[in-house]
Amino acid sequence: METEQKLSVADWEVRLGAQVRRARLLEDLDQISLAERANISVGALANLEHGRGARLQTLIRVCRVLGREDWLDALEPERGPGPLALARAREGLKEPRRASNRGAR
Repeated sequence: METEQKLSVADWEVRLGAQVRRARLLEDLDQISLAERANISVGALANLEHGRGARLQTLIRVCRVLGREDWLDALEPERGPGPLALARAREGLKEPRRASNRGAR
C-alpha cells in the first residue's frame, strides 16, 4: 500500500506564496501598491510571497485586496445537512432543539 507524502509547513508556505504572487501579477500590481492597499509592509508581503513565514492577518488582508477571499472560504467549506438531518427531513421529522435525558443515565 502506497502512502501519500504530506507537504511540510515550509512547502505549503512556498506554494501559497507563489499563488499570492501569481494573483498579484494577474491584477497587474507591484508589491508596493499591493502592500499599501493591504496596509502591510512591503517586507511582510515579500515574506509571504517567498514562503518565509507570514502572519495570518497579512494573508487575510492580501486576499481581500486581491479579491481572493474565496481562498479563505475554501479552508472550511459550508457544510450541508448531515445524513441524519436528511433522513429526518425525508421522514418529515423536525431536528431536535435540545438533548433528551435518555443518554444521561
